[in-house]
Amino acid sequence: MIYSIENSAIKITASDHGAELHSITGKKEGTEYLWNGDPKYWKYHSPILFPIVGNLVNSKYRVDEKSYQLPSHGLGRISDFKFISQTNDSITFELKYSDDTIKRYPYKFTLLISYTIEANTIKVTYNVMNLDNKNISFSIGAHPAFMCPIEDNEKLEDYYLQFDKRETSDIMEITNEGYFSHKRKECLKDTDIMPLSKDLFKDDALVFDDLKSDKITIKSKNHEKSISLEFKGFPYMGIWAPKGGAPFLCIEPWFGHADYEDFTGEFKEKEGAISLAIGEEFKYSYKISIVE
Repeated sequence: MIYSIENSAIKITASDHGAELHSITGKKEGTEYLWNGDPKYWKYHSPILFPIVGNLVNSKYRVDEKSYQLPSHGLGRISDFKFISQTNDSITFELKYSDDTIKRYPYKFTLLISYTIEANTIKVTYNVMNLDNKNISFSIGAHPAFMCPIEDNEKLEDYYLQFDKRETSDIMEITNEGYFSHKRKECLKDTDIMPLSKDLFKDDALVFDDLKSDKITIKSKNHEKSISLEFKGFPYMGIWAPKGGAPFLCIEPWFGHADYEDFTGEFKEKEGAISLAIGEEFKYSYKISIVE
């Protein structure tokens, strides 16, 4: 089922399937800022990545010496969440452990996803609670896809990314199988601008682990409309569009990332994995803002 909330500046919709944001519409001109999910390019809009981010080696991982299997990006984006509540400015969904989830992810947990609007901004909040009698391990991340170009008469090369701080940063190299190789590639050198082009993503996503910036904005050379994502505290950032080009761009803040190609350890030993003690909660937010 699709739920919607709106104010004088924006209207958003979200589905209980995957607790996924489906639309961000500017009220001033009716402009759509979130990708429409056309399966010709990519069938999602803004999936929740949980309890893993990216790919596992051979789709498998180990907990307490037992092997489990998960698809790329885990359970969040393919699960039906429970609708919890709606107010004039917020919607909340819940994914709670079940007999089915424990077969694939052997922990007892609750994941709450909340969307809150204020003026032209959407605050997206993740809240993971450990309901188990042991520590649990997980990763979590966002994968929102934004219209790029925003206007029909533009092309990708009309756009650029604006970082809120000047960056000198390499990217983590990705193998053909979608794992990390421990190698790095030069990317940003004392700049706060990244011009966009199809070639930028010929080797898959650009993944950063040392950005100083807390905000990235998609901007056009032709007009003032823009989309910003503020991700303070998230240690990893992925920027992605499909190889060969597509009319959208993903800006993805993560806690955790795909496996290194040689990783053979326990899930709790994965770089970036979060360990949550009995009875504890993990709560983090990021913000999406539009300018019309």
